[in-house]
Amino acid sequence: MTQLATIALDPALLRMAGALATELADALASPPPLEPDGDRSPTSPRWRGQSLSKGAAGIAVLHGIRAHTGHGPWNRAHAWLACANREELSAGPGAGLWFGAGSLAFALSVAAPPGQYRTAQSALDAAVATMTRSRLEAAAARMTAGVRPALAEFDLVRGLTGLGAYWLRRDPGGPLIRDVLTYVVRLCQPLPASDPAGRNVPGWWTNDVPSGQDPETFARGWSDQGMAHGIAGPLSLLAMTKRTGITVPGQIEAMERICQWLDIWRQDSPAGSWWPERLTLAELHAGHSQQGGPARPSWCYGTPGITRSTMLTALALGDTARQDAAEDALARCLADPAQLRRLTNPAICHGLAGVLATCWYAAADARTPALAAHLPNLLQALLREHTTSAQSPAWQQPGLVEGTAGVALTLHSIATASSGGWPTCLLID
Repeated sequence: MTQLATIALDPALLRMAGALATELADALASPPPLEPDGDRSPTSPRWRGQSLSKGAAGIAVLHGIRAHTGHGPWNRAHAWLACANREELSAGPGAGLWFGAGSLAFALSVAAPPGQYRTAQSALDAAVATMTRSRLEAAAARMTAGVRPALAEFDLVRGLTGLGAYWLRRDPGGPLIRDVLTYVVRLCQPLPASDPAGRNVPGWWTNDVPSGQDPETFARGWSDQGMAHGIAGPLSLLAMTKRTGITVPGQIEAMERICQWLDIWRQDSPAGSWWPERLTLAELHAGHSQQGGPARPSWCYGTPGITRSTMLTALALGDTARQDAAEDALARCLADPAQLRRLTNPAICHGLAGVLATCWYAAADARTPALAAHLPNLLQALLREHTTSAQSPAWQQPGLVEGTAGVALTLHSIATASSGGWPTCLLID
């Protein structure tokens, strides 16, 4: 666990951060009432209960952590946990860490008062264990058949990486986290390419067509480099478990294989290193990406998420050269006004709060003060964004990963120099 108390910020700025965290939390004090007519239309006030991303489970995390630190009442956490449990538990193909059984189980694990909800937590652990074993069996069969994976098989949001993050928090000494790690190690073995050149592709090479993209461009598969859906997420899981002493055969080799891939596709620019969000087979054969420069510097796909993943790996392996390179890439990204202007959303997933949270945890682990030096500007930018745009739709979203609950929790964590374990759902600490 990162030592957050090592970061010193201006007390006045911290008070402002804490005040905004309280304001945002107060605005989410009570769940919306149930609709008497059962309206489920897009305009309904019904929120996605079992969702860390947009719903009640994520808001329960905010209030539970604030209550743990003495900054809010427990009744708010109770109310939001009850709201998250209104509907039948979802443990099907669409469920994972961020939605369904995994989301509610994670929320309960960080938001419950000490000694309470033990029976409910045990039942949720059992549901997530069943889901994890089922996913592992399906993945093993897919690998044996030589078929490419869907992103939802391995990613952080719905896949086995996210379930592994859950077990890292809940049962680090148990068998399921090691089973997931063994799966990730196998995921990193190359697959044969289905083209005349016959070149191998990484084991995470997927045939899923990205939302809104041309199917023809991705017809022969592609690699996702990001933290939310791509290979940076599994790399973070391998690194975080290694740092806590949890290892399986082949784990270090898998970490090195992913790092080698990221090294090959690292792009250098005057504003620092960056990575293409996606790589197609045509780009793989050509040896260069068609992406002209760094995209939005978000946690989910951009330089902050990828550099935190490689930094965690460097810390796990004692690789100071890799750590220095990761810190330099992130620091130069945060010093580039052109990249920062692309952040037009306050949320964690692809906005300012995600960059701030990632930099906060990275700065506490850093070998130099360069990352910590960017924290005041990032914090001021988020506070300023609220001052100027508080009535915009972006500030009206309620969730943890994609809404104001996550903004409030990021600000609260910085203002109190505390964590409470919630960053595990982002694999940044």
